[in-house]
Amino acid sequence: MTSTMNVKTPPSPIAVPSRWRSLGRMVATLWGNGKARIGLCILGVFVLAAVFAPVLAPYGPKDNGFERNADASWEHWLGTTAAGEDVLSQLLYGAQISLVVGFAAGILSTIVAVLIGLSWGYLRGFASEAVGFVVNLFLVIPGLPLMIVIAAYLQNGGMLMIIAVIVVTGWAWGARVLRSQTQSLRGRDFVASAQFSGDGPARIVFREILPNMTSIIAGTLFGAATAAILAEAGLEFLGLGDSSIVSWGTMLYWAQNSNSLLTGQWLLLFAPGLCIALLALSLTLINFGVDGISNPRLREGKGR
Repeated sequence: MTSTMNVKTPPSPIAVPSRWRSLGRMVATLWGNGKARIGLCILGVFVLAAVFAPVLAPYGPKDNGFERNADASWEHWLGTTAAGEDVLSQLLYGAQISLVVGFAAGILSTIVAVLIGLSWGYLRGFASEAVGFVVNLFLVIPGLPLMIVIAAYLQNGGMLMIIAVIVVTGWAWGARVLRSQTQSLRGRDFVASAQFSGDGPARIVFREILPNMTSIIAGTLFGAATAAILAEAGLEFLGLGDSSIVSWGTMLYWAQNSNSLLTGQWLLLFAPGLCIALLALSLTLINFGVDGISNPRLREGKGR
């Protein structure tokens, strides 16, 4: 008499979509780069400080009931401003504005650069020359004077004005880089196959060419965000932004107006300036890892 036993078959592994596997490899490559890992850690500290500013800050950013121009003490670790405001609290709350403006302007600049760069690289004839004329025009005009002129004309427009000025003046370089890459991909076999299949230019550009430029677009984003953070701080320091908000740029503006160096309050300038430099440095270091994703020769060894 033979007895039959029910043999349970092991469950089949869950299939992971290829896009998630590619994303996982990109994250692993980014984290495996020593410079990018340091940049991610620095950026993470600033993001946490901005998110938890209401918890971490000992006082409100505009509380001015304290002693004016006070030196660093246990009550005020970085001292107070000429208006009697706590510098550390303003530094933590200022990270919110700097991060929001930097990444918002960087993302919008990258979107404009992608739309114009891919279209410019794929089109031929008069349309390509017309787009090229506009891009070269923005490249020839110096960026900082153009930003100052536009910001001065649209003064008191608030944070949205600063973002708009940075986007208008900061998309051209990214568009030129993406145009060159698009031209190199335009002659590939998969593009010719899509053309023979009857796909339109928009579908070819955004469904066939765009997915092959992910790492370059990511590098463009981090570069644009770095430039946007520095531009926001510069415009606020020049008094062309909204001086009523608390950001690292406005902290520099009010510190300069109150002659903080002459009164010995060097922390009022040093603290926000150091934060701006470290935030820009973190994005630059992350860009090294992004370059490693697009170019395997730039990747660091596993032991490094």
